[in-house]
Amino acid sequence: MSERLSFFATAPAGVETVLAAELTALEAGDPKPTRGGIRFQGPLELAYRACLWSRTASRILLPLTELPVPSADALYEGARNFPWEDHLSPDGSFSIDFTGTGSGIDHSHYGALRVKDAIVDRFRDRCGRRPSVDRHRPNLRLHVLLRDGQATLDLDLSGDSLHRRGYRDATVAAPLKETLAATLLLKAGWPAIAATGGPLLDPMCGSGTLAIEAAWIAGDHAPGLLRGYWGFSGWLGHIPALWNRLVDEANERRAAGHSQIPPIIASDRDPKAVRATAGNALRAGVADRIRSECRELADLVPPNGAPGLLIANPPYGERLGEREEWGPLYRQLGDHLKARFVGWRAAVFTGNPELAKRMGLRAEKTHVFYNGSLECRLLRFRVEPAFFVDRDTADQRARTRVLERASSAGAAGFINRLQKNLRHLGRWAQREGIGCYRLYDADLPEYAVAVDRYEQWLHVQEYAPPATVDPGRARQRLEQVLAALPAVLELPPENVFLKTRQRQKGASQYQKFAAQGRFHEVREGPARFWVNFTDYLDTGLFLDHRLTRRLIGELAAGQRFLNLFGYTGTASVWAALGGATRTTTVDLSATYLDWARRNFGLNGLHGPKHALVRADCRQWLAQARDSYDLIFLDPPTFSNSKRMDGILDLQRDHVALLRQTARLLTPDGVLLFSTNQRNFRLDRAGLPELAFEDWSRRTLPPDFARDPKIHRCWRISQL
Repeated sequence: MSERLSFFATAPAGVETVLAAELTALEAGDPKPTRGGIRFQGPLELAYRACLWSRTASRILLPLTELPVPSADALYEGARNFPWEDHLSPDGSFSIDFTGTGSGIDHSHYGALRVKDAIVDRFRDRCGRRPSVDRHRPNLRLHVLLRDGQATLDLDLSGDSLHRRGYRDATVAAPLKETLAATLLLKAGWPAIAATGGPLLDPMCGSGTLAIEAAWIAGDHAPGLLRGYWGFSGWLGHIPALWNRLVDEANERRAAGHSQIPPIIASDRDPKAVRATAGNALRAGVADRIRSECRELADLVPPNGAPGLLIANPPYGERLGEREEWGPLYRQLGDHLKARFVGWRAAVFTGNPELAKRMGLRAEKTHVFYNGSLECRLLRFRVEPAFFVDRDTADQRARTRVLERASSAGAAGFINRLQKNLRHLGRWAQREGIGCYRLYDADLPEYAVAVDRYEQWLHVQEYAPPATVDPGRARQRLEQVLAALPAVLELPPENVFLKTRQRQKGASQYQKFAAQGRFHEVREGPARFWVNFTDYLDTGLFLDHRLTRRLIGELAAGQRFLNLFGYTGTASVWAALGGATRTTTVDLSATYLDWARRNFGLNGLHGPKHALVRADCRQWLAQARDSYDLIFLDPPTFSNSKRMDGILDLQRDHVALLRQTARLLTPDGVLLFSTNQRNFRLDRAGLPELAFEDWSRRTLPPDFARDPKIHRCWRISQL
């Protein structure tokens, strides 16, 4: 029992110092950080205590032997010569986890197979029978590491990874491992705060891991007490009496420490997370010490009494564009801490430190840890005025740094053009009372994006680069665009939305990009509209039709208005606000007609005089009998939607389509025909009964004037 042995505690990068402190507290001899964990020495009792009490180690290993491995056969011979019968019964079971390659072993499965064969062959030779392989709960779990021609064979005393405490049944997306949660709490100073009776708050509790680990730390609860399986249980070197004594001791300490757990509040806006926390806390035996509640972050208040620790693992996203969605959450968290939690300590664990800068708090200390393979940081704060940051000044400095980095990376030309456009178009838009306009449209060929401003939001469309452009270079330029835009326009990065625009065919303009269902309200003159920046290729408001919609509003007073291929009904709203006696909007998409209905409602327009008709416009025109004083026709260039009768090719079909539409005009009626087809050729000779006026220049907004082919429009009437 008192024999001094060598052990190895595995842990992710960054955890070594915390784990070494734990092992020192357990009276480990000479703990030495090394690649992948901590080496330490002591009697078997120390290894048992580490299995039972370490909150941060992943596994506790007992090194058995080290072998030179010049070849796969040498690995087999070395493993066969080891006395496995001293550690495992021939009637027992084992499994092998193999890591590494080299020495003729090019796959871990092959390496594990060679060691397995060696063990089995030795038992057959020595005992006449062999142990079985059990990958789930073996009597002996072996770890083999092959590196630089040397193989180490270790006995896994823990069995399963030590993060599997045994209490987490209910879970939510991307939960923290229990070992990582405990590491964060220890590093954030929770044991000292808990010792003084300070409370702990987790306002984004997920499945409650941080709260439960905090309760176990404060209550002197050994993290291994609920585990039902250990790697040493079937090991012939196991001493059950020693282990049982340590478990009894741990139970006594848990019973004595339970009442010492200070108030712990775990809240989340998601009821599912709150239910998961409550269920896990019950299994962990601390349900009576953790208050779990469904609560918005803005409603969080500190409990009465001593200040404590607020710890949070807020979302941060992992993809370009996705991360910036969470900027407002970090800003709200920082504002809330500064308003209500002065005197407290706070800790935020994030994979995006740039988002944490939105909090307006200067971190006292920063620690790097890994959540899986993702590098993250634990930011520790003292919530005191001395650490408050003037966010406006900090934001301006951050914008300056972003622009300097982008300029040095080659984006100076793009930034200069953007600033020039902003000065020119910004003054024009302000003078005209326009909040939604095109700011940039591939003005520089190497930065092939269109940037549309919708008040405080930016909608960025990347034109898919040709195959001749290096994808890595195109990606780099796009990242420069996404960095420079919010800095130049002084907007939050989360207000920038990106899409890739490719040549559209068929019904692809109607296909969804996402299903977030997030709409934003914008103004256009007297009208208000819902726009969506994420779910579809277009936003629901065609900016190049701005003047066309205004003309419709001016012409609509006392008129019956028809909107064909009506999309989201924006032209119909303008007609209604302009005094149309009734409006009819026809479109094949139920989604866009519902969007149009919402746009009408947003403008206080209700009732049967504003009809929304779901139909194929060509079929509807063939059957329509009513007459209209004002008609707007804006068909797609091409459509082969399965819901349509045949294929619509505007260049081929426009004569028949215009004749069908003009049939519904009153004698003095006006038809506005618009298209964005760049190479469209109007066949006037094919329509001798109609009079045409080219209104393309009249309806082309100044923000689209640098590319006049983007917009064509004619005023058509009966001769």
